[in-house]
Amino acid sequence: MLFVFYVTSSKTIISDLLEAKRRRKAFIFISWRLCHFLRLLLFSFSVVEDDEDEFPTTTKTDGEYNHNNNGSKEKLFSPASPKGMNGIDFKGEAITFKATTAGILSTLSHCIELMVKREDSWQKRLDKELEKRRRVEDAYKCAVHELKKKSHYGGPDYEEGPNSLINEDEFFDAVEAELDRQDKIEEQCHSEKVRISRPSSVTPGDVYSTIGTHRFTNKVEEWVQNHMTYSLQDVGGDANWQLVIEEGEMKVYRREVEENGIVLDPLKATHSVKGVTGHEVCHYFWDTDVRMDWETTIENFNVVETLSDNAIIVYQTHKRVWPSSQRDVLYLSAIRKIIATNENDPDTWLVCNFSVDHKDASPTNRCVRAKINVAMICQTLVSPPEGDKEISRDNILCKITYVANVNPGGWAPASVLRAVAKREYPKFLKRFTSYVQEKTAGKSILF
Repeated sequence: MLFVFYVTSSKTIISDLLEAKRRRKAFIFISWRLCHFLRLLLFSFSVVEDDEDEFPTTTKTDGEYNHNNNGSKEKLFSPASPKGMNGIDFKGEAITFKATTAGILSTLSHCIELMVKREDSWQKRLDKELEKRRRVEDAYKCAVHELKKKSHYGGPDYEEGPNSLINEDEFFDAVEAELDRQDKIEEQCHSEKVRISRPSSVTPGDVYSTIGTHRFTNKVEEWVQNHMTYSLQDVGGDANWQLVIEEGEMKVYRREVEENGIVLDPLKATHSVKGVTGHEVCHYFWDTDVRMDWETTIENFNVVETLSDNAIIVYQTHKRVWPSSQRDVLYLSAIRKIIATNENDPDTWLVCNFSVDHKDASPTNRCVRAKINVAMICQTLVSPPEGDKEISRDNILCKITYVANVNPGGWAPASVLRAVAKREYPKFLKRFTSYVQEKTAGKSILF
């Protein structure tokens, strides 16, 4: 672009020089004609003066004659005529000079007019080139800026950390943009493919009622009792819980807690879903065979160890949301059925996930190990149908209580973590419950 500009400028300068040369020649010609005319005029005056000097200063009478030897006489002087007077045409020279001058002036006027038009044309072209150059320079600056940013993509200082090169607002914008991009990809994948019906074995409810025997048995029972005691408590009037989302039957509460600068906000959501049972909701939440059908944040996972029919240890890595670091989780997942002590109360189905350690899945430098304590607690309410009709899905309602205590590890701005949790948890709950309704539609009810 600079080369084009310089070439254009050079052409303009050369053209101006040529025009200046033509004009200079015209003026030189006019000056020459004027000098020539003046020189002729001066010459004519000098001739007249010379002729006057050649005349005698004293006049003699007509009787003054020279006498010859033969007795004849001659006049002393003969009539003199000016020299060269007939060789100069003043009138012709003046007419020629006038005509030449008028022609040159007319030509110069026409040339000036053409030059003005061409100057306007060149000025417009120059303005266009300058505008193109400005746009190219802006694009170049943006490209350099992006290149400088990309040069730090692999560096730890530009990613998650207290010394990150980007501020909190830029961190939030980057995370939100990445989440939006992943959502679009998931929507496209969901619209382009039909969900494949995967065989999922359902274990009888009596098996889920047993505690089981393995090395984590006591830990599982402890967390189950804690959730049954505290997680089902109503938080509507508790000042420590803040209602952050309310969409129809779904309400999401949060309690702000930080430890050493890390956000540990406990989260609790309540929801009511028609047409499904607590057993069905907890089954699809626990069963790893259908995990990837509804979970969109997981990159990959595997079952590290099967402890019993209702307890497994799972390792999973989550998709990275730049500029935050990638997270992985190692947790024990247990599904339980809690028989109600009062016949008027419904039974409770529960899936409890909490972090554990395992020798086959030690932390690595590639991911930040997060710690979780999550519970999906469901109770089924049945509205008796009229008459002797069988219970249909129109007569059942599942009350869901979802609690999550997550320590994300690493370092990220508190505002970013809270904003992401506020956005992602309600979206997950709606997506998952819709999936369960879709999978159970037209099937026999699993109480």
